[in-house]
Amino acid sequence: MSQPSLPIRIRRLAHAAGLPLPAYATQGAAGMDLVAAVTDPVTIWAGGRALIPTGLCIALPAGYELQIRPRSGLALKHGIMLPNSPGTIDEDYRGEIGIIMLNTGTDHFVVERGMRIAQGVLAPVVRGVWQECDTLDDTARGAGGFGSTGTTG
Repeated sequence: MSQPSLPIRIRRLAHAAGLPLPAYATQGAAGMDLVAAVTDPVTIWAGGRALIPTGLCIALPAGYELQIRPRSGLALKHGIMLPNSPGTIDEDYRGEIGIIMLNTGTDHFVVERGMRIAQGVLAPVVRGVWQECDTLDDTARGAGGFGSTGTTG
């Protein structure tokens, strides 16, 4: 069964020439792989972070965001995280998509041109409207905060 699709306008900047557009790696993938549009390798030292360009600008349809998420293999094998994950590309943003990468590993990590560095997940946006009130409905949890539901059954 094929998934529904949504056209997204995309502009490739000069430093992304020859690189693939975001793509789904498998038929069932939720995220599109985004690649690094660096001209020279970028070293991220242990504990360091860097803004990695994708060379892409997009125009999302109204009512959608593009969530930027880490790649699990980079996290597990190298300790590479996206510190603002998930990042949000808003429907009205027209600048270049950049990926903030954080090296939580013990070794330096080198980002090479064309390396798959993040995933983009297209998601609908629902806008909330606050309704101020004097009381809220009771629940079993109530005002219990961090850790209040425990860690075991």
